[in-house]
Formats: sequence, structure tokens, C-alpha cells
Amino acid sequence: MKNFAQLMHSRRSCRKFTQEKIDPEALSLVLNAALLSPSAKSRRSWHFVVVEDKNTLEKLADCKESGATLLKNAAVAVVVTANVAENDCWIEDCSIATLAMQLQAEDLGLGSCWVQVRNRGLNSGERAVDIVRGILNIPEGFDTLCILALGHKASELPLKNDDDAPWEQVHVGTF
Repeated sequence: MKNFAQLMHSRRSCRKFTQEKIDPEALSLVLNAALLSPSAKSRRSWHFVVVEDKNTLEKLADCKESGATLLKNAAVAVVVTANVAENDCWIEDCSIATLAMQLQAEDLGLGSCWVQVRNRGLNSGERAVDIVRGILNIPEGFDTLCILALGHKASELPLKNDDDAPWEQVHVGTF
């Protein structure tokens, strides 16, 4: 494992993947990171739908107007959803779980990209969450936060630079 500072400098949104499949053991580690992530009052109301079928990935890539096309070339997509009646902190919990997956993926040398689904959709007014629900048979009462695209990076991305950190947004004591 890299040290955490190196991990944070190297994790970037990867939108181009090779055709290489993800090793099942590596995928298990990525999912385990989500399952072990913190959740409000340990409710763990999130659910993860793992999609490897190329036809399904292509359908998911059309769930919103822009920003989802990269799913077509991902090796795997993890749809992050939750039973919203179980937990009023489902958005936060799903966000933490998704970041845990992204960090684990990066530590394994895999690329990832968060595809926002919640509050997104098509110009026709059709909601992305409803499109995803229809494709994957997600039950009513569940809402989808995002889809995490995973795959082997088509190229290495430059490291983040400490100079890019917006320290002017850190306030000590008061705003």
C-alpha cells in the first residue's frame, strides 16, 4: 500500500480504460472497502449492484445527458444505491462508501470515476435514477447516488500537486 498522502496525490478520475478485465480478487477488495466504510449509526443502508455485462453498461451509459458515456468502456460499474426510508444520512453514507472504493481501486492500480446519478437525467425530463432503476430492477424506495466506473487505466494521469490545494478555503477558529 502507498502511504495515504501518495494515494491522495495519485487518485484521479479516470475516464479511459483498457479492455482488460478486473481480477475477481481485486474487485472483492474494492467492494469490501465499501462494506467496511463508516455509516451513520452503523445502519449500512447502502446496496451495491455490480455490473460487468457490456450490454448493461451501454444502457447505463445513456442514463443522463452527459458524463456517463465512459461507462461503455469500463470493466465494471458499481451502482451505489440505498433504501432512503432506513437512513436519512444515506447520501453521506453512500458518498463515503464510494470514496472508499475509489481509494482502494487506486491503491490496486485501477482507475475509477464517479458518475453522478442523483438529481441528473435526460433533457426530456426523465430522471437518471428512474432509468437506472428500470435497467437493474432496483426496488421502489431505493434511490441511486452514483455509478462508480472501474477499470484498468488506459494511461497514467499526472499526480495532483500540493500547489492545487485551495488553502484559502480553510478557516481556523471562525470563517
